[in-house]
Amino acid sequence: MNLKNLKEKQVMDVIDKILKNRDDVCKCNKCKLDIAAIALNNLKPKYVVTEKGSLYAKSNILDYQYDVDLIKEVTKAIEIVKEKPRHDETR
Repeated sequence: MNLKNLKEKQVMDVIDKILKNRDDVCKCNKCKLDIAAIALNNLKPKYVVTEKGSLYAKSNILDYQYDVDLIKEVTKAIEIVKEKPRHDETR
């Protein structure tokens, strides 16, 4: 197993769920990655290096406040990227 931040997948899952219901936000890969980077920079990372550590860490982050914080940071990041999407820089 490699060094892994468990929150990366969770943030991407939340982004996908929220953006599914938003027609006012770009859903291109670049914008989604920008949203993830902003949100992850504002959340405390949860790194693991073993499968046992991964299972233990996942059980510890299954609480209401964690979900609220995750959704709050992703929502804030979506609004930031919505106002200034960078995907136009590559076109």
